[in-house]
Amino acid sequence: MLFAMLKRITIVAMVGLLLSACASVPLKTVRESNMSKQFDKPSKGHSGLYIYRNSSLGMIYKKDIFVNGECVGETAPDVFFYKEVAGGRKHVISTESEFSPNDLVVQAKEGKNYFIRQYITLGLFVAGSNLELVGEQRGMKDVSVLELAESGMCSQ
Repeated sequence: MLFAMLKRITIVAMVGLLLSACASVPLKTVRESNMSKQFDKPSKGHSGLYIYRNSSLGMIYKKDIFVNGECVGETAPDVFFYKEVAGGRKHVISTESEFSPNDLVVQAKEGKNYFIRQYITLGLFVAGSNLELVGEQRGMKDVSVLELAESGMCSQ
């Protein structure tokens, strides 16, 4: 009976720890975050990429994001990045996953903002992640409640 009670207490404690554990990354100031959420048009000749993560699945995991092979940063729950890229070109957005990176190719038109949602997937050994291009209205709504993460810090 004592063993069964200890087992239950251990399970409850582990579940509580998993639910309360949450990955975090360095954030920009509130002012910078709010300015990015104005969704202004990118500078002349450029496109804007809002890359964000808003799912609660996999809250303990950080996942790297790259644009054209360059580190944008490491995501955590409820953060976004904003990056301007050359307009009129294809850009490869990549995220680390369980076995190999997952890529999303965006043909960026000059003067347009794009919203790329990163989501966590269940994996065989560890969680993976993937990317999806979402519409402007949904993307603006999603990003408006997130915080701007510090760029340029990847784990790889």
